[in-house]
Amino acid sequence: MAALDAELFSSNNLSRSSWKISYPKGSVAELHQLEPDFSQRGLLVCPIEKPTLVLGSGQDQAVAWRAEQRGREVTKRRSGGAAVLLRAEDVFWVDVLLPQKDELWLDDVGQATWWLGQVWEQTLKDLGWEAEVHREAMQASEWSGDICFAGLGPGELTVGGRKVVGVSQRRTRQGARFQCAVLLAWEPQELVDVFGLPKRAATELADLAAGLNVSAQDLLAAFLRRLP
Repeated sequence: MAALDAELFSSNNLSRSSWKISYPKGSVAELHQLEPDFSQRGLLVCPIEKPTLVLGSGQDQAVAWRAEQRGREVTKRRSGGAAVLLRAEDVFWVDVLLPQKDELWLDDVGQATWWLGQVWEQTLKDLGWEAEVHREAMQASEWSGDICFAGLGPGELTVGGRKVVGVSQRRTRQGARFQCAVLLAWEPQELVDVFGLPKRAATELADLAAGLNVSAQDLLAAFLRRLP
C-alpha cells in the first residue's frame, strides 16, 4: 500500500477549514499515547509503521508474549473494546477529534458515534459499497471478548452483514477521540493463534468481517469530502 500523501490531503487543498488535519509520526504505541488537541474539530491520520497488536483498555496483556514471538509489537489503547491487529496493508487508521462543545457532540454514549457512522456510510457509498450503520446496542459473538471485529457496536459499519469499520471512543471533559479502523483486508488466523482460540474460530471469524478492495488514499479522500 502506498504511503499517504499528507500534502495532497491537506486541509487547504480540501477546503475543510473547520477540521484540523494532522499526520502524526511515531510507533502505534506512541500514537495511542498522544494527548489530543480538542480546541477544534480534528483528524489524526495515523501511520502503521510496524505490525502491532492493540488491546482494549480492559483486556489482559497475557496474550502479549504470543504476539511478540511473532515479531509483533503490543500496546494498549485508552478506549474500550477488544483487540485489533494493525498492519498497514490490512487496516486504515484515522482518529476523529470532537470538542465537547461541538454541535455534533451527544452526551448519550450509545448514540455519540451515529453521526460518524453516517459519514463512513456515505464515504463507502461513494466508493461503490452499500454499507449499514449499526445503531443498536453492542452485538456480541463468541469471539468478540477477544477480537474487535468479531463484535458490532454503535456507529460501526457492515457490508453484506460483515463488519468493515470499527469505532472506539475515549471521552474526556475536553472532547471525544473516536478511533476508526477500516479493514482493507481481513485475515483472522494470526489473531486466532495469538489468543489460543480453537481452530473453528478462524472459519467463523472469516464470516464476521471483511476487507474492502480500496486504496487507503481513495478511502481518505472520500472520507474528507463527506465530513460535515
